Amino acid sequence: MGFMTSIKANKALRLQKNGDVQGAQKLYEEAFAEGLNDARFIMPYALMLIRDGQYQKAREFLVAHQKVPMSPGQRTEMLVYYATCCYRLGNVDKGINTLEQQFRKTETGLLYQTLGYLYVVKYDRANTPDFAALEAAVAAAAEAEAERAEAADNEEAAEADDGEPRNAEEQEAEAPKLSPEEEWNAGIEKAEAFIRKSVEYDDEDSICLDNMGQFVYRVLGDRAEAKQWFEKALALKPSQIDTLYFLSRYDVETGNKKAALEKLETAAEGRFSPLNYCDRETVQREIEKLKGAE
Repeated sequence: MGFMTSIKANKALRLQKNGDVQGAQKLYEEAFAEGLNDARFIMPYALMLIRDGQYQKAREFLVAHQKVPMSPGQRTEMLVYYATCCYRLGNVDKGINTLEQQFRKTETGLLYQTLGYLYVVKYDRANTPDFAALEAAVAAAAEAEAERAEAADNEEAAEADDGEPRNAEEQEAEAPKLSPEEEWNAGIEKAEAFIRKSVEYDDEDSICLDNMGQFVYRVLGDRAEAKQWFEKALALKPSQIDTLYFLSRYDVETGNKKAALEKLETAAEGRFSPLNYCDRETVQREIEKLKGAE
């Protein structure tokens, strides 16, 4: 990597900070093609791609640079970006698994914020699986496996049945398995424990407070408790987009269109991210709907 490569990278960073995404991306890509391998530029570039909706490109870039030397904080940041891409590309489970592994190594506010939100997304009531269909699929798969085993040559298994204690792997295979619904409910319990722990970790983290509100609202369906969490979050950050949006729902329900509009208009001025529940278009539609109803 030459001296000019470093100059390009720094210029790209300045352009990014000034909002010139196209110009910054061009220079970043030239610099990376020339051998730039510095986490100080990898993170901003990945974030820029993510904010621009280029999730597949950002994911591939992060995977390609995962072995670059970086600080523990940068490593966590990289994994959060990777998990965000997974979520936006339709694989929230991969994002959750990635952050759960990192959380076992280190406890940080960023992980509480991001993993907490991904739990909300996964267990949103709107995403509840068709448990009857899942049960049928599991039963069909088990039946097919049983038929294959019966048709197979069992001589080796018979020779192994010599009265010796079975190993842990064999015992685990025979252990009772949770049904899809039981697994789902266990996941909700784990997610709730994590999100409640996040607000204990930092009771002034407005994102964690909003996650708590969204979990109670979207997963548990307790709108009264959710409102209390949203109000706590708003008191700490009056411009928080999702908090404003959800609180506007309460205003609409009580007929207070003026208050709802004020919240939505404030939200519309904010900087939306891939981890927002609502996008700018959704907020604008709600504003237009309320103004049309006046």
